[in-house]
Amino acid sequence: MSSLEHQLSTSVLVVGTGGSGLRAAIEVAEAGVAVVAVGKRAADDAHTVMAAGGINAALATANPADTWEQHAADTLQESGLLADPRTVLLVTRNAAQGINDLLRFGMSFDRREDGRIAQRYFGAHSHPRTAFVGDHTGLEVQRVLRARASQLAVPVLSSLYVTRLLVDDGTVFGAYGFDLDDGSRYLVHADAVILATGGHTRIWRHTSSRRDENTGDSLRLAAEAGARLRDPELVQFHPLGLIKPENAPGTIVGEVARGAGGVLLNNLGERFMARYDPERMELSGRDRVALASYTEIKQGRGSQSGGVWFDLSHLPSETVLTRLPRVHRTLLDLQMLDVTRDPFEVAPAAHYSMGGVRVRPEDQGTDVVGLFAIGEAASGLHGANRLGGNSLIELLVSGRLAGRAAVEYSSRLTGQRRSLGAIRAAEAEVNRLLTADGDQNVRALQRSVRHLMTEHAGVVRDESGLTAGLTGLDEIEARLADLGVHIDISGFQDLAHAFNLKATVLAARATLECALERRETRGSHQRSDYPDPDPDLRVNLVWSPNTGVRREPVPPIPTDIAELMHDVSADGKLLE
Repeated sequence: MSSLEHQLSTSVLVVGTGGSGLRAAIEVAEAGVAVVAVGKRAADDAHTVMAAGGINAALATANPADTWEQHAADTLQESGLLADPRTVLLVTRNAAQGINDLLRFGMSFDRREDGRIAQRYFGAHSHPRTAFVGDHTGLEVQRVLRARASQLAVPVLSSLYVTRLLVDDGTVFGAYGFDLDDGSRYLVHADAVILATGGHTRIWRHTSSRRDENTGDSLRLAAEAGARLRDPELVQFHPLGLIKPENAPGTIVGEVARGAGGVLLNNLGERFMARYDPERMELSGRDRVALASYTEIKQGRGSQSGGVWFDLSHLPSETVLTRLPRVHRTLLDLQMLDVTRDPFEVAPAAHYSMGGVRVRPEDQGTDVVGLFAIGEAASGLHGANRLGGNSLIELLVSGRLAGRAAVEYSSRLTGQRRSLGAIRAAEAEVNRLLTADGDQNVRALQRSVRHLMTEHAGVVRDESGLTAGLTGLDEIEARLADLGVHIDISGFQDLAHAFNLKATVLAARATLECALERRETRGSHQRSDYPDPDPDLRVNLVWSPNTGVRREPVPPIPTDIAELMHDVSADGKLLE
């Protein structure tokens, strides 16, 4: 192992190089302020590229009656009244600016015949307001942000694993980490740190995240730095996650497959959605389809592998090949299966973290001075259910706000804070894991947590299951003391997995404790023992390792926005 320590100093450090991180870095660089962005995977392959559907803004190109106020009302309605209205107003009011920024960076949206940006319906929207680039909007967003960051010569380090944020007396002053390839240490001094490291959906067995994504890094780094988390129990499950192969459980089959006429079948050959939503069938909302599949599996009508069947074979082959080429290719690549002839197994997969780090709406700031959180790492916009298409616009707006706030914060400082004790503690933490030679396998323990969360905190939860989950988590945490970490010729991946495991365990505890406290069914949070929403639980649940769960009232919705809120018809729309 190389003992080389790299020391960097910058005004703003961005941790995470997906869409939100790059957007924040661009804002800082355009202000002429020094910025460094770091990530644990290549910036051109961040999780943002997986977002296929589109990006919301009330541009009124499809319907001149659309307004940002109606976008705000739709977002709050879908959130189960748990979204922070202040955050919602900021995002929806600034959404058009987010689209204009992308155009300035070189984005080419699909257009109408009259040349204006095309917009389509996406989920529970009152008007069509989702702009898109074919079926690869996220890929294009990431591409143009990466290109703009490159134009601005933003330094991007793509193999740096941040193990700890450096804090002194409640104020952040940088981060510590190591290179995934050679193990060399990095000490980065910074006036401000922007956390953009995604959500925690990888802590379930079936997840749409890839192996080293969304492992809960944001929750661990923030909580250990002294920030609080908000509503970690609110997680969206996608109904069409693949079960096989074992190295990619939860890989998502795009929503377009439901829209094209795919049907869900149980092991009796029944098209079971007729029992749960006879009008919309497979075109029902994600939550309802996920719940229906979960129920069929739980009641013994699932496949042998623990899923249900999704069938496209009744459609003309030409339809599948022209409308669903990515679905066809994915199943050929992963399972050597031809979807024009054979059905395949799917099960609900953890897809999106709607909770996250608790931030101030106006600047994305946290409880830690100088620390900001953005994108899926933050909470506030989505509440108990995310409005389809809102995640991409959130990362643009929150990235711009946090970048600007970090610049202003840095410019006010008269000196840079340092704490040798904090640096030594971060260094010792890595050294301790590098020399850990116990008999507990890191990846086996990760799998144990994922099985536990899937069994006890999946699509449907109840008191006894959540309590059992916490007991099981206690046992897993006790085994961490006997961890073994093994560095080999392929690099320092096992050390990264050990830190991922620490994040997974913390995220699991926060999720279980908050899910236990939320004794109601609201949005994505389904409690079989409390099937209705509880007006007294129209609160945000704020969690930290030291204080556990605390209730926090949701700010009031402005009257003019409340008057626009209504149940939105889903007729003719594919709900995201």
